[in-house]
Amino acid sequence: MSQLVNPHGGGALKPLLAPETERAADLQRAKSLTAVPMTSREVSDLVMFAMGAYTPLDGFMTEADWRGCCTDMKLADGTFWPIPITLSASRDVTDSITQGQDVALTDGETGEIMGVLTVAEKYSIDRKLECTSVFRTDDPAHPGAQKVMEQGEINLAGRVTALSEGHFPTTYSGLYMRPAETRALFIEKGWSKVAAFQTRNPMHRSHEFLAKIAVEICDGLLIHQVLGALKPGDIPADVRVDAIDALVENYFVPGTVVQAGYPIEMRYAGPREALLHALFRQNFGCSHLVVGRDHAGVGSYYGPFDAHHIFDEIPADALETQALKIDITFHCEKCDGLATNRTCPHDEKYRLAISGTRLREMFANDEEVPLTFSRPEVLKVLKAYYATQG
Repeated sequence: MSQLVNPHGGGALKPLLAPETERAADLQRAKSLTAVPMTSREVSDLVMFAMGAYTPLDGFMTEADWRGCCTDMKLADGTFWPIPITLSASRDVTDSITQGQDVALTDGETGEIMGVLTVAEKYSIDRKLECTSVFRTDDPAHPGAQKVMEQGEINLAGRVTALSEGHFPTTYSGLYMRPAETRALFIEKGWSKVAAFQTRNPMHRSHEFLAKIAVEICDGLLIHQVLGALKPGDIPADVRVDAIDALVENYFVPGTVVQAGYPIEMRYAGPREALLHALFRQNFGCSHLVVGRDHAGVGSYYGPFDAHHIFDEIPADALETQALKIDITFHCEKCDGLATNRTCPHDEKYRLAISGTRLREMFANDEEVPLTFSRPEVLKVLKAYYATQG
């Protein structure tokens, strides 16, 4: 019988989406409440609350939780948590808000009411502390640090009732799966050991190599796509889905892979974000997370294996989900295949480095992409996409 890892915190999943039978009345009431507009990152966090991915949190963090998270990667009650999940607003909005008051949480771009927050606390934060703790830098050129530096002056904490999952369930129908749904699917398949493969790119040959290592070790693989906002130049999710489908259908044994998506907006926090990715993959039912080179990194802010090392620095009981730490992968001319530093003895001159960044560059410059870089079925999907980009 399938025995999956427990949700984080040891209890049951805690989805914060209001029951469907109550949503219409809750939404009507929310229209009369003070509105607090959310950034795209906060909207994605609210949807993560709604689906239960942020179990065991019951809302946006208090000051004690925020500070403990920054300095010790622990909430006030001792629960492991590596990245603050907070809601900010301008003083113009928060000055009239009092403790215990219900406020409507709205999408700052569309105006849609997404949920209701019962305000437990208002507080200001040390932005430099958060940035240097979480991102290891307060450089405004870092996209995650920039978001923190630009957020509102005051954080609002409290319990959340989500009233919407936004466009995700309809835009990504069949791909958007909640933790309860992935867990049910894994149990149906008889999987106990499940590896999650995080991606925000179409999968090239190195990704395929990593994924197949995970399939060898575990019962099955969850290819888990980022559906939230990405960096400019990243390939849209629907194109990635088609490219990954082409890869899975042609190069993986049927029944070994599930493709799904989740709504988070990347913070590019490198090692800390790798821990967060493992934490909520535990909620999705995954026993392992594939952690490759520079996981969740950006620029040169992190070492290539900082996200490996951080798993050795946390308490043994912090997470049930374990990291599958895999070395840099490349195509070796002498080996005549994919390899890593642990398996290939040959000189650098024989090695072809494979990355999503380089793949995008080749398409942008109209270069011929070698088959050692990507499968022809994947290239066909990507060529069709880039042909529409002028």
